[in-house]
Amino acid sequence: MAKNYEEAVTKDESEIKYRGIKAMPFVIGNETFEKLGTLGTSSNLLVYLTTVFNMKSITATTLVNVFNGTTNFATLPGAFLSDTYFGRYKTLGFASVASFLGMLILTLTAAVAKLHPPSCEVDGISGPCIGPTPWQMAFLLSGLGLLVVGAGGIRPCNLAFGADQFDPNTESGKKATNSFFNWYYFTFTFAMMVSLTIIVYVQSNVSWAWGLGIPTFLMFLSCALFFMGTKIYVIVKPDGSPFTTAVRVTVAAVKKRGLQLPEQPWISLFNYVPKSSINSKIPYTDQFRILDKAAIMTNEDKINPDGSAANPWGLCSMQQVEEIKCLVRVVPIWISQVIYYVTLVQQQTYTVFQALQSDRHLGNTGFKIPAASYTVFTMLALTIWIPIYDRLIVPKMRKITGKEGGITVLQKMGIGMVLAIMTMLVSGLVEEKRRSLALSNPIGMEGRRGAISSMSGFWFIPQLSLIGLSEAFTVIAQVEFYYRQFPENMRSIGGSFLFVGMAMSNYLSSFLVSIVHHTSDWLPEDLNKGRLDYFYYVVVVLEVLNLVYFVVLARWFKYKGSGGSASEIGMENMQSEKHLV
Repeated sequence: MAKNYEEAVTKDESEIKYRGIKAMPFVIGNETFEKLGTLGTSSNLLVYLTTVFNMKSITATTLVNVFNGTTNFATLPGAFLSDTYFGRYKTLGFASVASFLGMLILTLTAAVAKLHPPSCEVDGISGPCIGPTPWQMAFLLSGLGLLVVGAGGIRPCNLAFGADQFDPNTESGKKATNSFFNWYYFTFTFAMMVSLTIIVYVQSNVSWAWGLGIPTFLMFLSCALFFMGTKIYVIVKPDGSPFTTAVRVTVAAVKKRGLQLPEQPWISLFNYVPKSSINSKIPYTDQFRILDKAAIMTNEDKINPDGSAANPWGLCSMQQVEEIKCLVRVVPIWISQVIYYVTLVQQQTYTVFQALQSDRHLGNTGFKIPAASYTVFTMLALTIWIPIYDRLIVPKMRKITGKEGGITVLQKMGIGMVLAIMTMLVSGLVEEKRRSLALSNPIGMEGRRGAISSMSGFWFIPQLSLIGLSEAFTVIAQVEFYYRQFPENMRSIGGSFLFVGMAMSNYLSSFLVSIVHHTSDWLPEDLNKGRLDYFYYVVVVLEVLNLVYFVVLARWFKYKGSGGSASEIGMENMQSEKHLV
């Protein structure tokens, strides 16, 4: 593998060979098999914890939310290590192996009887439910921990690594990169559809050992496919710690806080740009002007022969200041997305519990749809919509607006947030209907939960389809937004912002569930005895307030490279030089 790695890189910028589409089977194949292996399992993790490890619903929900949150939060240190020390290639390779080992341990918890508690039912007769021993929990958590490590490296780097394979300085490369974001998410959702149908069915109806063993094998294929493409990859060299620059700008600005800003800062400020920088030049913006003081030259500042500052902690360039401004501008938008994701979390957790207490039969047949498989309708809506949007709607919108993406990424996010509000409204109405029929016309009992409603599980399709369309707008727009608005040397960190937002949302959702559970009777073990619909309406109010906050931010926001204008710019203004090992 080391030999392949040396062959894949080059010292001369002019010798870079962008393989673009040729590298995509390996990049997207790695992502697809990784998602087939891990996300399908995590989608059914609630059922696994409550049926195999005999956990209570609230305990399992909290553990899953914490696991999902930690998994997503791990992308930030993963991205930092990638951008600062290892590069995206090495990080992806290490993380893929860690995910495989995590899946292997999870499979063993199901296949080996001593690694999970005894079943609550013996020969169809309910007995005492014994929880997991400390050793069983430790083994389970070690597997989940390796999955956290794997996701922490794969999720922030895979997208940026794929975009690295396209030449940003050619028209075809720009268009391919723009389309890559949509099709990347398309393959991601396709993998999720397979996971939520075939793999979840095997887990729920055949055996958990086989149901986890198959994803483990797919994760092995993910590792193999990634390393097979080593010879044709463009491998970007890490550029040192991007956070050091942020700290330097802050320190310098504080030191010079008493200085007066020049009238024409774009002319007067120190603006040295090293030739080795991989970041594109950013024009001056008049936001967060207090940071401009870090680039004011005084008599005490010394300059090296090459034009750089002798003391980088006392004098920073205007380019460095603008790079930090990009980061600061993104944070308020990111906060709004944390709140947006609360809607997605509810559709991934409580919809599963609703399905367990609904009629899951497929028509008049005896086939029962696994509760976790209903999420496939989210993926189906997303998968159908993305090609239509990318191939039909975007070209027409591009002619009307003149923007490369048809509409701006912030406009896409706003549309998705409106759809999220509609999702929670529909979810509340459907839960009212489910609960009413469960109390008046039950068709059976669901283990420890209670009566099963006569309402068909297909009533969940509208809300799950709406959240799928919402993702198609907001999540894809966020991927593009973070990739384009962050400086080139922070793009893995930019990619991690998406997942850290999801992490914070999982923690926020756990906090909301915990507060509601302890202050009301809305969320009991038996949903028929509670008022889940009321909880959904609380989320609606939260999302409406968040939408107002987002609209105010969107009107204020200035895109990277747009200078004093608030209009979106195209890829042609974000060309970058890629320096290789």
